[in-house]
Amino acid sequence: MKSDCFQLTPDLEISRAITGLWQIADMEKDGTTLDPVATSKFMEEYAEQGLTTFDMADHYGSAELIAGYFKSHAALGAEVQLFTKWVPKPGPVTRDQVRLAINERRGRLQTERIDLLQYHSWSFANPFWLDTLIYLQELKEEGLIGALGTTNFDTAHLRIAKSSGIEIISNQISYSLVDQRGGGQMADFCAANGIAILAYGTLCGGFISQKWLGKSEPTPPELSNWSLMKYKRFIDAAGGWGKFQDVLGVLDEVAKETNRSISTIASKFQLEQKAVGAVIIGARLGENAHIKDATSLFTFELNSNQKEIIAEVLSTLTPIPGDCGDEYRKPPFLTASGDLTHHVEEFPAVYQPYEKRGKLFIDSGTKWEAIAGYSRAVRVGNRILISGTTATHGQVSIGTDDPIAQTHFVIDKIEASLESLGAKLTDVVRTRVYVTDEANCEAVVRVHGERFGEIRPANTLVVAQLIGKQYLVEIEAEAVVL
Repeated sequence: MKSDCFQLTPDLEISRAITGLWQIADMEKDGTTLDPVATSKFMEEYAEQGLTTFDMADHYGSAELIAGYFKSHAALGAEVQLFTKWVPKPGPVTRDQVRLAINERRGRLQTERIDLLQYHSWSFANPFWLDTLIYLQELKEEGLIGALGTTNFDTAHLRIAKSSGIEIISNQISYSLVDQRGGGQMADFCAANGIAILAYGTLCGGFISQKWLGKSEPTPPELSNWSLMKYKRFIDAAGGWGKFQDVLGVLDEVAKETNRSISTIASKFQLEQKAVGAVIIGARLGENAHIKDATSLFTFELNSNQKEIIAEVLSTLTPIPGDCGDEYRKPPFLTASGDLTHHVEEFPAVYQPYEKRGKLFIDSGTKWEAIAGYSRAVRVGNRILISGTTATHGQVSIGTDDPIAQTHFVIDKIEASLESLGAKLTDVVRTRVYVTDEANCEAVVRVHGERFGEIRPANTLVVAQLIGKQYLVEIEAEAVVL
C-alpha cells in the first residue's frame, strides 16, 4: 500500500514520493562498486512504508543492478515500480543502437518490460533526438517499455515530441523552491496534455533542510558531493546565500506550525503545484534515509496563509534563467562542474560541409536539393545563407496542426545548419518568415520572439501559399560570423 498514489497510466500506479537513486553514482565515485545484493536490502524499508517507486538512470553507477536485484529477489519486489533513464551521447542513432540500449536496461533491471523509460537529449539543434524518441515509441508498442517519459525537456521540445505522435506521459525536471521554471508554460502545457511533472531537486541536494538554517555560506571544500556542488550553483543563480536563508527562515516558521521538517514543507509545497505528479527525494542507500519525512508528506496540508508566505518569500528570488533543462544546454551551466566536461565529450555536426569554388556547402540529403539545384545552406566568407526551412525530418512531418511546434522545429534546423558551418544562432542578422494562414501569425511571431528576442535580426513576415498542405510556416535566414 503506497503512502499516496498517482495514476501515471491506466496500469501504472506510483508513489507520489519517489525515491531517487542518483547518489549511488556519488557513493561509487572513488572507484568502489557497491554490492547489489547487500545494498538492495536497504530498499526494503522504503517499500514497507509504501514508498514503492524508485528512479535511476544508466549513468547512476550500480543503481539499476541494485534495484533490479531487489525487484527480482525481495519479498516486496513485485510491488515496486522501477523508473530509469537513457542518456546517450550526442550524435546520430539507429534503431539497433536504441534497441541495444533498452535491452541493456532490461537486463540490468532483470525485467521484461521497463515500467518507465525516460529519455534525455543534450541538444535540440541536432534532430537525432527526435529519431531516438521515434525508435523508443516503437519499442513501447512492441512491449519492451511500459511507459515513455522525458527528462530535462523544455516546453518547446516536449510540444514537438507530442505533436509528432510520441506518447510521452511524464517529464522529469528540476523544480524546487529555488528553481520555479517548472511553473508557467511548462505546467500549463503538461496539464493540458496529460503529462505529469516528476519534480527532482526539491531539496536542492540537501540544502533545504534544518542543517543549513542560519549557517554561514559554505566554501567549496564543504561541498562534499556532486549534489551540493550542483545546487549551490542554483542558489547562487537565484540571488545568493542571503536570500536562500530568508527562504529557509520562512520554511522553518511553517515547519514549527505543522510539526514537520523544513524538508517536508519544501517537498509538500512542490507536490501541490500544477501538473506535478510526484516529487523525487534522493537517498543514499545504507547511509541517509528520509523515509519519515517522505511518508509525512501525506499526513497534513498546508493552509492558505502558509502557502502565501512561502510564495511571498519566493518572489524575492532571482528567477533561474531559461526553460527547464537549459542548465544542460546553454550557459550558465548549473551542473556540479559548472560546464558539461563531465557529461559530454563533443557535439558532432548534423551536416558535413564540403567545399566547392571557394564556398562551403551543406546538403540535408533530400531528393529535392538535387532536382531543384539548391543547397541546405551556403557559406561565402563570413556570410551564411540558409534556404527556406520547413518542419520535416526525413519522412516525418512535425506538428501538422501546431504552428508553435513547427516554428520551433524550423529554428532548430536552422541552428543545426549554422553550427555545421561554424556559426551560431546568435550570428543571424536576417530572417524571412512565410506563414500560410494569417490566423497563425501571432503564434509564429511569438516563437520567433522567444528564440530571437536577444538576437534581434532584421525580419520580414509574409502570408504566402507554401508547397505542401502540411506546412504552416517556412523560414529562411542569413548570418554573418564576426
